[in-house]
Amino acid sequence: MADLGLPELLIIVAVFVLLFGSARLPDAARSVGRSLRAFKTEVNRPDDAPPPPGGTGGPDDGRQPPAAQS
Repeated sequence: MADLGLPELLIIVAVFVLLFGSARLPDAARSVGRSLRAFKTEVNRPDDAPPPPGGTGGPDDGRQPPAAQS
């Protein structure tokens, strides 16, 4: 993989600003950060471990509701 220097990073940032615009750029960066964080936790979690509390926040995150105690 090639090393990225300052000129290459400036070109990449300029392309992102042109694509998303300066107003939407913070939202796009925040979304990428959340996605990377979720991916990182899923990769580092063992297969037999339960999902973290709170899950993904979606209605169908694969968790079962707690059993009712009688």
